[in-house]
Amino acid sequence: MNIGDVAKLTNLPAKTLRYYEEIGLITPQRASNGYRHYTASQTESLRFLARARHLGFSIDECRSLIGLYENKTRKSADVRQITLEHIKKIDDKIMQMQSIRKTLTQLAAACKGDERPDCPILKGLSGQDE
Repeated sequence: MNIGDVAKLTNLPAKTLRYYEEIGLITPQRASNGYRHYTASQTESLRFLARARHLGFSIDECRSLIGLYENKTRKSADVRQITLEHIKKIDDKIMQMQSIRKTLTQLAAACKGDERPDCPILKGLSGQDE
């Protein structure tokens, strides 16, 4: 399959497919005219990568996961470990976002939102309220 066909089947832009090739996540064959040719197996791997990226796995995590996906002698414990580490990163990010939300909510509540120039939000963002 050519890059356009694979892009449609995987819902990945051709630019992303070229990037994945550039960084070595996938290596399509090249025809004599230089066009990329993807096998069914590579298309399946690209679907896998698209789903993993959608779930927030980093490129490095995807590199590990695709290696495990293609390794039929893999240990599921290795896959689980990568996933648990990813969940920990997500939990940390959720806590950080909750903290940001709390701060912004407090700043918004302190602002009267009237016609006066005094604004606790701007003071808070500039660090003047500390």
